[in-house]
Amino acid sequence: MEKFDLAVIGLGPAGHFGAIQAAKEGKRVVAIEASHQVGGAAAVTGTIPSKALREATIHLAGVRQKAFYGRHYRVKGDLTMRDLTQSTDQIISQEVGVLESQLTRNGVQVVRGYGSFISPTQVVSEGPEGVRVFEAKKILIAVGSHPARAPGVDFDGHHIIDSSQILKIDRIPRRLTVVGAGVIGVEYACIFAALGARVTLVNKGESFLEFLDQEILDVLRFQMQSNRISFCCGESVEEIKVVDGEAVVRTESNKVIHGDCVLYSIGRQGSTQHLSLEAAGLEADKRGRLQVNESFQTPISNIYAAGDVIGFPALAATSREQGRRAICHAFDFPFSSQSHDLPYGIYTIPEISTFGPSERELTRDQIPYEVGRAWYGEIARGHILGDLHGLLKIVFDPNTLKLQAVHAIGDGATELIHIGQAVKALEGTIEYFIDAVFNYPTLAECYKVAAQNGYNRAAYYRPETTNKSAPTGAPQEEPDVDVVT
Repeated sequence: MEKFDLAVIGLGPAGHFGAIQAAKEGKRVVAIEASHQVGGAAAVTGTIPSKALREATIHLAGVRQKAFYGRHYRVKGDLTMRDLTQSTDQIISQEVGVLESQLTRNGVQVVRGYGSFISPTQVVSEGPEGVRVFEAKKILIAVGSHPARAPGVDFDGHHIIDSSQILKIDRIPRRLTVVGAGVIGVEYACIFAALGARVTLVNKGESFLEFLDQEILDVLRFQMQSNRISFCCGESVEEIKVVDGEAVVRTESNKVIHGDCVLYSIGRQGSTQHLSLEAAGLEADKRGRLQVNESFQTPISNIYAAGDVIGFPALAATSREQGRRAICHAFDFPFSSQSHDLPYGIYTIPEISTFGPSERELTRDQIPYEVGRAWYGEIARGHILGDLHGLLKIVFDPNTLKLQAVHAIGDGATELIHIGQAVKALEGTIEYFIDAVFNYPTLAECYKVAAQNGYNRAAYYRPETTNKSAPTGAPQEEPDVDVVT
């Protein structure tokens, strides 16, 4: 039996960062990975491939140029899936190569095989390298997740597919039905709509992505409807089948939706089915997820879990930090326990990013706030990019002017969000944005415009500033941009 300080099961973002964190602190680490490629869904089947597809779509479908040349403009007329995915394998290979290099140079021993528990301190790997047993003081479960599937539905990889199969389809469907309006479903709905498919989004809830700020969600919905995406909300799916070469969805209210393809995207399932959790004294819930505390520690004190396997938010960026923090807690490594707001990036078209509470949450908690807005339509860079409907919205305390949240939708939103995230972490106020000089023309200038807009709104909260002029250039009126009608 081989002995280690740490055994990691799964080398997606959480396992990768956890393993390297321990190795950098001098711990002996073994990592068990079932796939022939490290990186998990983030690098191999989900995040990186889907974002590569999105970028190819934006370029080849001429999404950014339509504002100048009309909605029917395309860089390439007859697009195929091969056009869109030809760079994907290369991008995946490069990313996997980087990850493997990091593991090697940090001395992490990678073992190929399926890992499972023998006891709370012992795991076994079964795979191409045979059967190997490891004993470890600490264990990190980072096995990720896989698409949930409905029983009785024939996922044939052609007419009925899940999110792991969609990148392998051989044609761009003319009519696509997306069942489930979570992040993955909405992202793919936007991508295929941009490619010209008529997309119908079916969702059991009355709305979708309800964790988002409502104003941002309204802008997204308007943009999606402008791209001919139809919404069928408040509808449960009763049956999905293939009839005469068509993918047919029937809802409980007996609506029948015909299409060339159905993407079934009702959440994901924790990949804990092969772990023999009972041998470690653990139990997963019905979605295969493990329960952890704020330090990512399971009920068995030496076993930690991080990433998709513990559920929401199940994003690659958050999983990385969860894996790192879990290992820091496990070995008492020094690290900041301050809980900064986590950013969320949603790669719809247009993209969305957000951190901090929404207006709805602040209202619920009776916390005073004010809002400043900057529409891309009033930013020079927005015109250059052809994005006139983007919005950056800052939320702040009207008394202290301290930043509370930033919500953004539009080109570059996932990059822009980190400026606000840094200011919030350093307990800054919106006066930083007013006083700072931003390169021109850039989207970052949105922060200055939004701060000036919000400063004017908040003036009446501060009697001492009632007669104080707003900073030079501060807009005195709301921008005249008609986005949602």
